[in-house]
Amino acid sequence: MDGSRRKKWVAWAVAAAIFVILMIVTPAIPQNEDYHDFADHRTLFLGIPNTLNVISNIPFFFVGVAGLILCHYKDYFRLSSQGELWSWTLFFAGVTAVAFGSSYYHLYPNDATLVWDRLPMTIAFTSIMAIFIIERVDERAGAKSLAPLVIAGALSILYWSYFDDLRPYAVVQFVPCIAIPVMAIVIPPMYTHSSYWLWAAGFYLLAKVEEAADKPIYKWTHEIVSGHTLKHLCAAMVPVFLALMLAKRTIEPERVSLLQKWKVKLITVRESRSKDGNTIDVNCNYSVVSTTSEQ
Repeated sequence: MDGSRRKKWVAWAVAAAIFVILMIVTPAIPQNEDYHDFADHRTLFLGIPNTLNVISNIPFFFVGVAGLILCHYKDYFRLSSQGELWSWTLFFAGVTAVAFGSSYYHLYPNDATLVWDRLPMTIAFTSIMAIFIIERVDERAGAKSLAPLVIAGALSILYWSYFDDLRPYAVVQFVPCIAIPVMAIVIPPMYTHSSYWLWAAGFYLLAKVEEAADKPIYKWTHEIVSGHTLKHLCAAMVPVFLALMLAKRTIEPERVSLLQKWKVKLITVRESRSKDGNTIDVNCNYSVVSTTSEQ
């Protein structure tokens, strides 16, 4: 076994060991039944209960289907490998499935239907992790990690469903939320337009804030819209920005991390300000002097 493969196995072993230790030392996290008590219960039209929480999932369908089509239409996204193609295909398939799973859940909010809300999301989360490994770490390792990551995500849902313990699902959901922005900033990218990852992460963070503030937002908006409805709309912006990134990006000729670019810009700004500060402005005031003698 060569050095690079050994490092990969060590990395996976360390990750597995950390997960096992966390499962041992942390208490189980059961699903709080209050989670299903959303602020907006209104039936506004067509007899659809929780109307806005249901129909606000529609953008996921359109964005997901568009992404799926463009992944395979005349190489529109210019994906450089089969690993990328399958990973992005699974991501947009997961986004599309969120429209159905989340709508079904919000029609009848309970633990049983919540499974179908969370399962498509785990497909999207884990696919994104595989994509990042492909783009930022190692193409072959990322492609090989796709199936194990997706299976691990699905197992986290099954584990929660049978044992009422959210810890594995929390790892699947929140590790990408932390790892992806950090990797986007620190590790040099394969493609241009890397900042779109940060826009996507920002919208997802905003969505989580809106989810947590479901009832306060409903109150602040005078019961017009709830935080959970806004959460769906913001979360749908994540695949929108990623699709825009795929459409615009090209191979990065000089692989420089965002962090390094920011450092260079900061140094440039400092040097510019330093030069401006060292410039001496000489203001000359002239007065009119008469050249004729007084009579």
